Amino acid sequence: MTKVLTMGEIMLRLKPPVNERIIQTTSFEANYGGAEANVAASLALLGEDAAFLTKLPSNPLGDAALYTLRGYGVDTTRILRGGPRLGIYYFEKGASVRTTSVVYDRAGSSFAEAQPDEFDWPMLLDDVDTFYFSGITAALSPAMASALQAACGYCEAHGITVVLDTNYRGKMWTPAQAQATMKTLLPHVSVVLAHDEDFEATLGIKAFDGDETRGIEQVASFEAAMREVQRRYPNIHTVGSILRDIRSVEDSDWTALLLQDGTLSRAVTHHLHVMEGVGSGDAFGAGLLHAMRQGLTGEPLINYALAASVLKLTIQGDINLNTDAEVKALMNHAGAMNR
Repeated sequence: MTKVLTMGEIMLRLKPPVNERIIQTTSFEANYGGAEANVAASLALLGEDAAFLTKLPSNPLGDAALYTLRGYGVDTTRILRGGPRLGIYYFEKGASVRTTSVVYDRAGSSFAEAQPDEFDWPMLLDDVDTFYFSGITAALSPAMASALQAACGYCEAHGITVVLDTNYRGKMWTPAQAQATMKTLLPHVSVVLAHDEDFEATLGIKAFDGDETRGIEQVASFEAAMREVQRRYPNIHTVGSILRDIRSVEDSDWTALLLQDGTLSRAVTHHLHVMEGVGSGDAFGAGLLHAMRQGLTGEPLINYALAASVLKLTIQGDINLNTDAEVKALMNHAGAMNR
């Protein structure tokens, strides 16, 4: 089986117990996660041959991050070692009307400081048929954006599918910076994921008015934005997007749209009680990619991806700890309930 290679930063995640705030807590729960690392682990759990590319410091924290991924079945042989430190992020779980928040401590990390010439793309992409990254990785530094440009160019020249989760983070860069970088990467991409503010911030295409309580009502706007993505970049054959109505941190409705070769498909709607609102977009990306590799298209494809995404919301930590059978069981149950 040929591999999926994801590239990004895995960080130490520190979280106060239960719903405590960072300012009040006296202890933190330690875990590891990061967008593309989450995708790689989820893909491995779904049965894919998944590898992860990053750079970790040669110390016990770097070792622990590597062992975490290896424990879920991810190929870690392409991971570079060295550099000053592992990035950290602090996760403060919200409750009711208080939103979940994140504090980054990742500046100067081993991966953020990595230089383009450290990545030997012919070796790293050997036996790979799909390369997956997110806007978070592109935002880390100009050097990392340059490395991604080289990777995408190599992929296009060698028939390797490129998947991009636009994944905008306002704490890391501005819309102007994001759009300038994305314009250099998107011509090499075949599959794009964009949710909520991602369209406007990273692609310069309006799709969402910012009202999180009524995202699902804006289906027509999201469809128009997705079609505009394919109009601007004919190389992009698939666009996926999650739409949400969020009433509180715990209570929300989720659906999703798929535009594939010009045909729009919509997933069923899930009503959710959210345990922890992190990593659902990564679970969606992994689910979509796995389902595509299994030959699914249209409604079955987008329903599988959304089922993977909402299952993640029932799990603490960054990684979607669900199997292919569990995702299919929810997908089939939700489909029956909505008939």
